[in-house]
Amino acid sequence: MTAKEYLGQAYRIDQRIKNKTEQLNSFRELAVNVSSTISDYPSKGTRNVHRLENTIVKIVDMENQIKADIDRLINLKIEITNAIASVNDEHCRMVLELHYLQFKSWTDIAFEMNYSPRQISRIKDKAHKQIEKNLNDGIECP
Repeated sequence: MTAKEYLGQAYRIDQRIKNKTEQLNSFRELAVNVSSTISDYPSKGTRNVHRLENTIVKIVDMENQIKADIDRLINLKIEITNAIASVNDEHCRMVLELHYLQFKSWTDIAFEMNYSPRQISRIKDKAHKQIEKNLNDGIECP
């Protein structure tokens, strides 16, 4: 696994959490909108009398999945923080933290640190090489 792939895992989990949260909100809206129609006429065919119950079960399942993903994200961010801390150069650490832990774009980082995008790219490449070397050497991160 490359350093970029290793460090990028947190972003993918974060995106998954956001997607599941949107789905959860959608389920909650459905649960609020579940209603029965009262009529004098007999119903045609069978109807799902457990519709609200099924929706609530899906909501609880989705909440549990989100909680598990959040736990994984926290653990991974701690691991990534330790890997970044193993990089010697302070500028490299700053760039990696801003991108891989705060999910800022490289352009935003360049602007924030008052560097050119080309400088950020060089710093990023240097940092990735150090992380990759540490991962390949099996160096224990602080």
